[in-house]
Amino acid sequence: MWRRRLGALLLRSPPSSSSTAASSLQHRRHHLLPTQEPLALNRLARLFTSQAGSDGDGGHSQKPFIAFVLGGPGSGKGTQCTKIASDFGFAHLSAGDLLRHEIASGSEKGELILDIIKQGRIVPSEITVELIRKAMEMSNANKVLIDGFPRCEENRVAFERIVGTEPDIVIFFDCPEDEMVKRLLGRNQGRVDDNIETIKKRLKVFESLNIPVVDYYSSRGKVHKINATGTADEIFEAVRRIFSSLRF
Repeated sequence: MWRRRLGALLLRSPPSSSSTAASSLQHRRHHLLPTQEPLALNRLARLFTSQAGSDGDGGHSQKPFIAFVLGGPGSGKGTQCTKIASDFGFAHLSAGDLLRHEIASGSEKGELILDIIKQGRIVPSEITVELIRKAMEMSNANKVLIDGFPRCEENRVAFERIVGTEPDIVIFFDCPEDEMVKRLLGRNQGRVDDNIETIKKRLKVFESLNIPVVDYYSSRGKVHKINATGTADEIFEAVRRIFSSLRF
């Protein structure tokens, strides 16, 4: 059923302006893209929806335990996800890694995603979520960590609509801005975006887009906030206490 809804959302023609709901959707689409949607985006939408029914199990698999792991750039969430996955048997998924893997694969989907990114456009939430959904199914895991996603409220809504569920738990690594800046400047990964000006911009984007997601799930009693200062081992002790208390 969700596949038909995804197809309808991405592929239907813009309805008349007399519909309030349609006006809202049209406004959202124009927020993401100019008035003329690029051919690559239309082709990518068709490719995802045409293959969505052929890679799953018919929707009969048991829902896995889902943990969102959120935190600002440099908060250490990636390091902690590796430890959680190792100690507690979670599959570790990253939206950014999935997009990069699809591009690197040389597939038609990957080429079209790259084309969208090269045009300076945002890859629509529905496409990113579909990659996550497929990776969850392929992992066949009963416990899944989703690292650094959702990045904004639009991501959150798309995930819940397409996957059909909320996360069971949200881990938020709360790290002071000056500590995140110090970590990002100190790491030697050769990233061109690890300079002070770009880092400050990234932190502002995180504050404006990601914090509302944390606030939403806090209101639903799902957020466990962790003080992300100290050594990686010290931080993981707090993480371990949370996951050791859970019933999967």
